[in-house]
Amino acid sequence: MIGFLGEYEATLDAKGRFLLPAGFKKQLPEGEGRFIINRGFEKCLSLYPIQSWEPIYAKISQLNDFDPKVRDFRRQFLGGASEVELDAAGRLLLPPTLKEFAGLSKDIILVAATNKIEIWDAAKYKELFEAFSANAFSSLAQEVMGGLGNG
Repeated sequence: MIGFLGEYEATLDAKGRFLLPAGFKKQLPEGEGRFIINRGFEKCLSLYPIQSWEPIYAKISQLNDFDPKVRDFRRQFLGGASEVELDAAGRLLLPPTLKEFAGLSKDIILVAATNKIEIWDAAKYKELFEAFSANAFSSLAQEVMGGLGNG
């Protein structure tokens, strides 16, 4: 299983390409250069290495197609999903519809999110953190992790 750590700045060129930061490249399995990119749950994009995407897709494929919530979820989650591959220069090309969905401009931030990388507009990502106080983070950490006995 792949697990990412860190956050890195990158820049989109006029064609919507960005250089995958070396810090994330080092965390990929040897030779891995194919990804699935789709809409994130917030106004960001999610970049999954193929190895991380396949088990998620397998689970989604097993969901009950007769359930309207399943169909709605599939449309939202899979509708914009696209395969992208690192080019010879180590860049990834963002599909225009996904770039528009996330409101990405020139400056972006790539953020580790366990088995995937989130891609945020730099200004929106900064706003996200400015709106979150240290006390709010402490309360959230207690609520999410408190029952796990972590120290």
